[in-house]
Amino acid sequence: MFKNHLTFLLFLFCTTIVFSQVKKDTIALSEVTLKGSPIKNALQNVAASVSVITSADINKSDGIILTPILNKIPGVTMQQGALNTNRITIRGIGARSQYGTNKIKAYFDRIPLTSGEGETTIDDIDLASIEKIEIIKGPNSTSFGSGLGGVIQLFSRETPLLESFGKSTVTFGSFGLLQSRISAGYSDSKTNVFTSYTDLQSDGFRANSSYKRKSFNLHGKQKISSNGSLSFLGTFTRLKAFIPSSINETDLKNNPEKAAATWAAAQGFESYDKFMLGLGYDHQFSEKWSMQTSVFSNFKDAYEPRPFDILDEKTSTAGFRSNVNYKDRLFSLPFELSLGTELLTEKYAYSLFENLYQSQPGHGSIKGDEFSAIKQNRNYTNYFLQMELWISEKLHLETGVALNTTKYSLEDVFENNSGSQKMPFTFGNVWSPRVGLSYKVSNGKNIFTSVSKGFSVPSVAETLTPEGQINTNLKPEIGWNYELGFKGNWLKNKVYTEVTFYTTQIENLLVARRTANDQFVGINAGSSSHSGFEFLVNYKLLELTQFQITPYFSGAVNNFKFKEFLDGDAGYSGNQLTGVPEKQFNFGVDLNTKNGFSVNTSFRTMGKIPLNDSNTKYSERYSLLDIKTTYVFTILKILKTELNAGVNNALDTKYAANILPNAVGFGNAAPRYFYPGNPINYYGGFSVAYVF
Repeated sequence: MFKNHLTFLLFLFCTTIVFSQVKKDTIALSEVTLKGSPIKNALQNVAASVSVITSADINKSDGIILTPILNKIPGVTMQQGALNTNRITIRGIGARSQYGTNKIKAYFDRIPLTSGEGETTIDDIDLASIEKIEIIKGPNSTSFGSGLGGVIQLFSRETPLLESFGKSTVTFGSFGLLQSRISAGYSDSKTNVFTSYTDLQSDGFRANSSYKRKSFNLHGKQKISSNGSLSFLGTFTRLKAFIPSSINETDLKNNPEKAAATWAAAQGFESYDKFMLGLGYDHQFSEKWSMQTSVFSNFKDAYEPRPFDILDEKTSTAGFRSNVNYKDRLFSLPFELSLGTELLTEKYAYSLFENLYQSQPGHGSIKGDEFSAIKQNRNYTNYFLQMELWISEKLHLETGVALNTTKYSLEDVFENNSGSQKMPFTFGNVWSPRVGLSYKVSNGKNIFTSVSKGFSVPSVAETLTPEGQINTNLKPEIGWNYELGFKGNWLKNKVYTEVTFYTTQIENLLVARRTANDQFVGINAGSSSHSGFEFLVNYKLLELTQFQITPYFSGAVNNFKFKEFLDGDAGYSGNQLTGVPEKQFNFGVDLNTKNGFSVNTSFRTMGKIPLNDSNTKYSERYSLLDIKTTYVFTILKILKTELNAGVNNALDTKYAANILPNAVGFGNAAPRYFYPGNPINYYGGFSVAYVF
């Protein structure tokens, strides 16, 4: 069946390219200007490993989830257990996280997507609202504070200049997938507005895995003077996603559709309403002085019935971010200086209730008595100074330093209903210096090197002892990062290459030690070494008047190890780092024609992953093939129409899409390490846009 579909798609493409033409694109990726840093610069000149994802790259996927897009980036791994269960790691940082993403900062139009204790969620951002993504790998930016693994910056979609449109999009696919979206935009010389509403739902291929998400986005920019402009960002997300949880190896091979027995019986799920609001102001005072300022606020009301309890939580965040830039000449050399700060305060409150699902089988979770209630305050302060200096026409210097302070306070409002006392805790001041050099070897070819220091603070949960007290001996993880790389264009910008060698040495390695079914205690257990080699090749193989063929190849070879690691009586020094693959390769071919047909193929290979610190068990290596074909045409000269169809996991590979590091089997049960990936699945869709 699949072979017939694939043959038809390829035949359709081949018969159309004969009668079509395309426009040549001679703009090199390296010439793209990065938006995320306070000091703007072209990718070619930046003395760091930075990856750029455009809206065109996003459109090559099914448009549902970022996983296949991020996994094309060398050094970045996104494991996807479900639409609401994932973990992003950069160069192995954060790989041992039990649930979710930490040790990586993320922003959406300068608004943090990372909580006050370092947990990051980007999977509920509608992909249609994203124009561009920039990924800084490693602690290579002093202006974003705590984020040992790096920074992921998302930028909202803008309406093309002097254009207005209304658009309707529908995508449907296997396992009950249905996504409908309405979007509109307006742009003139002073105003730019984009808005969208998306309704996404899926039954999932596993039991107890249905997913429903509604999201609304509104982004706007208004020029209020010749030198000043306002920007606005507002998003709302309503989610209800059932949780099948992880399964053991036997079920992975024989019954991957199965949900974990306790989660199925409890009909466990997570649900929340989330608001994110931001207001920004940019001003150019003169040729030398400029300023960027934004204020933001996040709200989240969540409810999660789990087999062991029911979690009811509320989070509210307010923050401020600003930088002032000065651009001039220093000793006759061009330079730019940026001084800024990011302040964040977060209030978090949760209550735990008994789950009485076992008392009435078949009815799912039943809320019982409350047995715990905690309030937490989290405060985060980051001050940064960044400078760039052109020592010569070829040599570019980047340097900077940041000062961070993170404070927690905890109040047990369940045990001490009258006059309970807060327990404050701080990790003190953490300094993060950085220096980098980029040298232009020849036109379009640069080598770079950098040295930087990064850190990540423990979460509140990791700071707590089993008795509920704060462990004042816990220290933040500290890492020194060293890089040497090359970025170059060849053959008149037809070939673009990147090669990077790096090593990150981490001290005060933070380990989450499991003490109960859903309880972990953080300990500083030693040190780890993250060394590796990353590469990227984009090649415009054929660039004719009729069509373009662009293959790409990228990959990462990792050598991540525990240098010193003692957890109780167990010693794991010299073992591979848990939860991250040894190797990761990506290969694909994009074919485009002038009259609107395109085919995008992606083949990625994930190496085996150590499942536990002792390295006694590994996941199996796997490869995935995705194919998408698209046809864009115009009806009546005013309706821009797109038809698309695709297949994910075209080879129908059985694999673990996400793993739970160091899973423990309670009683006689086997450890549940694995979240199975989707089998072969199809999707298709269409959109109609009225542009005026």
